[in-house]
Amino acid sequence: MIGDPRVLLHPVELMGYLINFLKKLIESSSNASIFYLRIAGTILTITVVIISGFFGWIIEQLYVTNYLSLPEFIPPIILIFALSSCLAAKSLKQRSLEVINALDDNLSEESLLLAKEKLRNIVGREVEHLDREGILRATAESASENSVDGIFAPLFWMMIGSILWEVSTFLPGPLALAWAFKASSTIDSMIGYKFGNLRWIGESGAKLDDILTFIPCRLVVITLPLISNNLIKAGSLINKAYKDGSKDLSPNSGLSESIFAYCAKIRMGGVNIYKGKSIYKPIIAGREPLAKYQSINRIFIFSLRLEIFWILLFTLLKFTFQSIIIS
Repeated sequence: MIGDPRVLLHPVELMGYLINFLKKLIESSSNASIFYLRIAGTILTITVVIISGFFGWIIEQLYVTNYLSLPEFIPPIILIFALSSCLAAKSLKQRSLEVINALDDNLSEESLLLAKEKLRNIVGREVEHLDREGILRATAESASENSVDGIFAPLFWMMIGSILWEVSTFLPGPLALAWAFKASSTIDSMIGYKFGNLRWIGESGAKLDDILTFIPCRLVVITLPLISNNLIKAGSLINKAYKDGSKDLSPNSGLSESIFAYCAKIRMGGVNIYKGKSIYKPIIAGREPLAKYQSINRIFIFSLRLEIFWILLFTLLKFTFQSIIIS
């Protein structure tokens, strides 16, 4: 699967260290007001996003100018490696399969405990109370939502960066924009919670992530049916996805889960528990069967197809645009 090599320390881990350091610095003011926490959280978001984008831009300039006089094949390799770190397709599938493979047919206590331990790595909800069906549903929902956050949103911003390079290679390009997006997404996943001080510290980061994911999410809704063996029913699936997904409080996660639910034929939604509080998520694709291994695997197959489709379509559009400009 495309993306996310794990050889050296991952850029997202470095972003995480910076976010955690700044969060602790903010929280050290124990009597801070809501106003202070909001302003400090906004500064945290701006700082992490700008630093991440700047380092991406530095690597891009290394590629464009080779100002370190490295052998010619080195800068492209560095850029490709850095770009692939933005796409979480490989790690997303591996972590999800670890959950599924931990479940045995006998539903032994050991297998359930192991699956729950693996599941904690990919979801924010509490998993202790989940049975086999709950574990598979959580895995399917995580795979759907994270396909947009971890694959298609950064891919979209890479494409926008490539367009900016058509204007000037000195502008932020594919890596700068992709790393800036990953910074925003990491802030949201680490501190974008609606409880305690994080409600205010992570507020700006969560809103920025919603904004940056808004267009990519809707492009996934429109294009996923085209590659998921549902071309004839594409219009109907899109309408159903919007109807179910719009019931979610999040402007993006509900739509992300909904379009994958209808295309992969998986029922999603129900009660989730976060920090001891039960939260009801609207039922999506209520007439479809519950999540199974085969249907979850379809999510990954469709994600890979759509990733390739986006790349080919963008390449075609870019060459067409360049031909029009030259002529």
